[in-house]
Amino acid sequence: MRHILSILVDNEPGVLARIAGLFTARGFNIESLCVAETERPSLSKITLVTSGEDWVIDQIIKRFENMINVIKVRDFSDADSIQRELIIARVVPTKNSRSEVLRVADIFRSNVVDVGPKSYTLELTGNKEKLEAFVAILRPLGLKEVTRTGLISLPREKKMKEI
Repeated sequence: MRHILSILVDNEPGVLARIAGLFTARGFNIESLCVAETERPSLSKITLVTSGEDWVIDQIIKRFENMINVIKVRDFSDADSIQRELIIARVVPTKNSRSEVLRVADIFRSNVVDVGPKSYTLELTGNKEKLEAFVAILRPLGLKEVTRTGLISLPREKKMKEI
């Protein structure tokens, strides 16, 4: 099963290496990894995506919780959460497909962040399926280079029950 782990840690050197090392020691692959400072500069949030049996991931989470620099660990796999990735794509269209690239950008609500004499650079934020569809449509239009962030996630706010 796919697991999305959110790990709040002290913003100190070596913490990420210890987190990643635990996965290496267990022979697990990290499918996606995103680390950034939070609203408090002394803390960082690691969003990590991996796959594995639930009981094994539970054991890994327990190990994280015992680490000195780990403040909080959450598994968003079953939670109602907002998940996003960012993609930046460079497209080198032919003269005939330039307007089609801009039309695709508009349909997907992506931003044109750079225009060169031969290329467009597009930026898009969304879920994994949206980004994969975007890349698939751009590929025959002259897609040359793609880079993307790891997944980031926050839990949705709980809605109040109606009386």
